[in-house]
Amino acid sequence: MGVSSGAAQSAPRPRVGGAAHALVAAAAAWPRLRTRLDGAAMDPRRPFCPPRPGPGPGPRPVVSVARGLRGLAAFSPRLPSPGPAQPRPPSSPFPALFRRLGLEERPVERPLGRGGAGDGKAPAPPGPVQQQEEDKGAALAALPTRGQILWKGRGAALPTQPGPAAAAPAPCPPSPQPCPTPVPTPETPPAAARPMQGTKPVGKGATVPLGLNFVKIHCQNEAVYQYHVTFSPEVECRSARFAMLKEQHAVTGDVMAFDGSILFLPIQIPKVSLKAQRKGDGEEISIDIQMTKVLEPSSDLCIPFYNVVFRRVMKILNMSLVGRHFFEPAQATTLQKHSLHIWPGYAVSIRRKDGGLFLMVDAIHKIIRSESVLSVMQTIHAQSQRTFQDECTKQLVGSVVMTRYNNRTYRVDDIDWDKTPRDTFTLASGQEITFVEYYSKTHGITIRELDQPLLIHKPKEKMMSQGRRQLDLVLLVPELTFLTGLSDLHKNSRMLKDVMWEMIQSPQQHYQRLSSLLRRIRDTPDASRELERWGLCLDMDIYRTQGHVLPAERINLRHRSFLPTEDVGWHREVAKEAPIAAVSFNSWLLIYPKRLQHLAKDLLGAMRSSSGPMGIQVGQPIVQELRDDRIESYVRSIQSSLGSQEKVQMLLCVIPSGRDDIYGAIKKLCCVQTPVPSQVINAQSLTGHPGKIRSVVQKVLLQINCKLAGQLWGVDIPLKQLMVVGMDIHHSRSPGMRSVIGFVASMNHIVTKWYSRAVFQMPHQEIADSLRLCLSQALKRFYELNHSLPMKIVVYRDGVSDPQLDTVLKYEVPQLQKSFQTFQNYQPSLVVVVVQKQLSTNFYCLTGEEFTSPPLGTVIDHSVTSSDRQDFFLLSHHSRQGCSVPTRYVCVWNTANLSSEHLQRLTFKLCHLYWNWPGTIRVPAPCRYAHKLAFLVGQVLHHEPSTCLSEQLFFL
Repeated sequence: MGVSSGAAQSAPRPRVGGAAHALVAAAAAWPRLRTRLDGAAMDPRRPFCPPRPGPGPGPRPVVSVARGLRGLAAFSPRLPSPGPAQPRPPSSPFPALFRRLGLEERPVERPLGRGGAGDGKAPAPPGPVQQQEEDKGAALAALPTRGQILWKGRGAALPTQPGPAAAAPAPCPPSPQPCPTPVPTPETPPAAARPMQGTKPVGKGATVPLGLNFVKIHCQNEAVYQYHVTFSPEVECRSARFAMLKEQHAVTGDVMAFDGSILFLPIQIPKVSLKAQRKGDGEEISIDIQMTKVLEPSSDLCIPFYNVVFRRVMKILNMSLVGRHFFEPAQATTLQKHSLHIWPGYAVSIRRKDGGLFLMVDAIHKIIRSESVLSVMQTIHAQSQRTFQDECTKQLVGSVVMTRYNNRTYRVDDIDWDKTPRDTFTLASGQEITFVEYYSKTHGITIRELDQPLLIHKPKEKMMSQGRRQLDLVLLVPELTFLTGLSDLHKNSRMLKDVMWEMIQSPQQHYQRLSSLLRRIRDTPDASRELERWGLCLDMDIYRTQGHVLPAERINLRHRSFLPTEDVGWHREVAKEAPIAAVSFNSWLLIYPKRLQHLAKDLLGAMRSSSGPMGIQVGQPIVQELRDDRIESYVRSIQSSLGSQEKVQMLLCVIPSGRDDIYGAIKKLCCVQTPVPSQVINAQSLTGHPGKIRSVVQKVLLQINCKLAGQLWGVDIPLKQLMVVGMDIHHSRSPGMRSVIGFVASMNHIVTKWYSRAVFQMPHQEIADSLRLCLSQALKRFYELNHSLPMKIVVYRDGVSDPQLDTVLKYEVPQLQKSFQTFQNYQPSLVVVVVQKQLSTNFYCLTGEEFTSPPLGTVIDHSVTSSDRQDFFLLSHHSRQGCSVPTRYVCVWNTANLSSEHLQRLTFKLCHLYWNWPGTIRVPAPCRYAHKLAFLVGQVLHHEPSTCLSEQLFFL
């Protein structure tokens, strides 16, 4: 087994981006009521009546409604200008609500452009897919054909996959069996399925001037030239190849980027054969240099080494590279009473967007503990000697640590209790050496504790350098490693407040830090010269553009509708008005230990006084007072009470503070073994001034109403025959634990009834493989409730990064489509939208001479969006502190002819429907519900929940 001391391995990506935003979310969170629950599985024995056979949907008639011209953005010069606007017909078959909101349907036979349906041109002819794949990775991976010179122009459209437009399925004969219908797949997409490249809409709504944390890059060179370098005889040592090529600067010039075989130069040289001598044995080496490609400076193939160039710039500014980001340890803030260091830094990367080449800059921080991991282990040992190893594993495994001697970060995957620093490992040269000797000779560090165990890090294959032997493990010495991140800050409110005070930055402060970095680059001659050598020139200010603001959404309760206030919160309204559907609970259990008797009585009285204005009737509970607060006492009391009562609507338990074991036992019992909606309240939440307790009780009543299949509030949903689906996947930090898919689907036309299901899959598997089952069961239940099937299905898929978008398109979309075969002659339109929250993009609104947070509903769908995807940024939540971080939405599949405006309006509406918070959130409500479901199943239950709870939001 290969073992490293941790000094020679690459580090995993540190979790530093967005740390400040995580702190804001933690501080603004509601009191911890311990009300998390899990998702439901579908009962396979439920009888299902398929739809009656019919002629099938067939081709849809073209609606005689003039589409509103959206126009083309001025930043797309490749496309011709649209024709003149067509007059609107005097009458429209759509309701006035459609016309007012701008959500008219579009003619289905027209192709979908990047913006409004029908505004784009026909797709490009099929191109060579194989050549495209070769071109994308040619810069640093595969070698091009000898002597072949290719031109990769800026913004060249990717080839369109061949395939005819989707035709109407052939009618199936009436039969009780499912009838297969031809389903368009990503390999042969219909004309309107995938958004066409290069077409940009002009957003409707009020415009707002915005600044973004992007800096425009201007390329002054005419081209970048790519060469293939051959050494004869072969030189295996990579550093020797670098040295030999560097000696040829008279031919190649001083500016180059070389990876061992591929050479990039800003100048063009003819094919040459040079001579060099190997220093080791003096053998003459022939170096052949042949040009293979001419690249435009803003080409995608140039971006990797542009990022390398900018890394050099940041090092010139004396910044330390930790993981993938740069920090300034000399400017660190020390919180002595909390034993914390806060390093300021920057996340920088060069990216190509619709508006050209940009430098993305984000001002970030890194939290590092002053005490070593060994000190943490010693503290754990003093507190719990009997369960010392288990507690260490629980607290340390999965965390990210940093080694100060090389500023690298590692994820702790396990602890080796049998090894100590006295043990030996093998160096790359084959020498056996102890950890004590290695750190003394290499880093001048003396290890004092010789009996400490070693931390285990398991490198991923992609982290291995080429030509290096792969190591199975990296062993780290706890005395030399330090914890990073926000691990236990949420448990200490005083620490949380102090850290927030240092890290949270207003939009103006964030802008000043970015401006300071740009000034340092400009005022440092070596840094400016490094960029100029490659013809790169930065703007001296951030990128400014125009966004548009979506209209405010109306909140609908049972007896009234209203527009939210400026901070988009309706706490008072939901506490004083009746919800859409209130469920009274008259048969319910209240269980608490005897020492919490006074809190339980206060809770019951507050529930009765607060339930009246909400329209919820709270009956007299069956009270079970426990003699102690042991887990066995809770479980025995719940089992006996549920067994003796005929019908129990709700179980409410009051538990002592910090008892996660009791919470888990109650949830497993009530969600898996004996299904009943349950509410677990932490006793600490019921202490404090009366106003706080009243607020807590009001939120408890709202949660209980949701868990009993009640409905709190809604928004106007103009689209009819619509189903909205949310998906997320939870990965456990514990080794070997399976991942969980959370699947939530709407069950009515106003999107206020939900169906949920949780499915297990392999550990750390991000792509879902049970979607056909989940969607089929959801469609069956939708039909049972509505006696019809939805004709539009919009899926919001959370937790997918850019490299996985094509995998979602090729693997998950066909699963969703195959679920339609469960029904005869059923082929609804499908939209799949990927939701990305982990962003480094920030919006600033220019108000007077200062930057502030933009208004809610702000959208940017041009300039800084992807050049080959239909995507947009939406700011849907209110940030009380810090900068506003939007959410990115990428439409990867669209057969519903929904334009960008359709998706933006629908997405913003769904951000109002998360019933655990009377306000807007960052992601659509079904995504958040799916996250809560998957988290409860993967973190607490470890089993699929009972199907009896599948139509109740028991996981709130």
